[in-house]
Amino acid sequence: MTSRRKFLKILGGGTILAATGAVGFVATRTPTAALAPWTPATYTDPRMSALSYAILAPNPHNRQPWLIEMVGTDGVRIHRDEDRNLPQTDPFDRQIFIGLGAFVETMVLAAGAQGYDVDLTVLPDGPDGPIADARFSQGGTADPLAAQILTRHSSKDPYTDQRLTTAEAATLANYATLILDDDATAPVRDMTKRAFEIEVYTPATFKESVDLMRIGKAEINANPDGLEMREPLFEVLRRVGLMDNAQLMDVDHPGNQAFLASYLEMLDATPHYAVLTTPANTRVDQIDAGRRLVRLYLKTREMGIGVHPVSQALQEYPEMAQEYALAHSLLAPEGHTVQMLMRLGFGPDPVATPRWPVESRVLNDA
Repeated sequence: MTSRRKFLKILGGGTILAATGAVGFVATRTPTAALAPWTPATYTDPRMSALSYAILAPNPHNRQPWLIEMVGTDGVRIHRDEDRNLPQTDPFDRQIFIGLGAFVETMVLAAGAQGYDVDLTVLPDGPDGPIADARFSQGGTADPLAAQILTRHSSKDPYTDQRLTTAEAATLANYATLILDDDATAPVRDMTKRAFEIEVYTPATFKESVDLMRIGKAEINANPDGLEMREPLFEVLRRVGLMDNAQLMDVDHPGNQAFLASYLEMLDATPHYAVLTTPANTRVDQIDAGRRLVRLYLKTREMGIGVHPVSQALQEYPEMAQEYALAHSLLAPEGHTVQMLMRLGFGPDPVATPRWPVESRVLNDA
């Protein structure tokens, strides 16, 4: 078994490239194939064009839980891929449906930008059936937010001390409930840190994340979903046997402890929060929350503001029950359901996350 000292030596900046024997290793580790969908191809079918943008929508654990059925010459039916559920962290599939709502809204926005209107019916056969039916027709108008689809990413870095201006806050208040003042943000910040630790220290929920980790270029390109770890250091550690799944599950492992510390540091560096709530918690509410989430993402991108979901406290498994109750007390005292909690602030430009090609999610030819 690798000693703790050896791991720390490599983690702390030992001769990484010597461990792999690769010249120019760091410079070639971008998972280009997995990122290719962020440069959509040109399609003659307007449905495929819109769908090639829709697959870029935000979704939980990057599971990409959508399947697409082409119907006739102008129709699309969106299905849920139940193989992509998150049974431990999302036992009632609430977050999955939010991701599907984000997909639907991105499709509608992309269609409008190409001059097509979408006649949309959500849950046409009820909550257990298809997610949506859509009919495309010429005559749609472009929403300015659509221009940001290809640059919309989660900003998962520490934010600076820069605050929203009064005008910026007033604009974003049309898209979400904002938490701006220090007295209000402090208890939310502490809650996000406790909730993150609960998820990590609960074996079943942490294993769900570990099983979805894609470490290094080859793994990410082979499975462009889940939780990517593209940093060259992680790939080297994987290659030399210092980062297998058993070690990743060891929360006391020095590598994991370093990650936990850095993540908590990021959570601390959060000046503001945005909250999305719904009056109830039906599937329609959840899909609607996903549609609103996309619009918030795109508006913040247009304004140069970072956004990053930190909704661990909203997860509905027993170990999280106390934080879940607190989240609703803090964020929805009127009795609504809190669907999303997000960090807001200014930081480095975010990077794209992997995606499966749109063709891989289409069930049939029209």
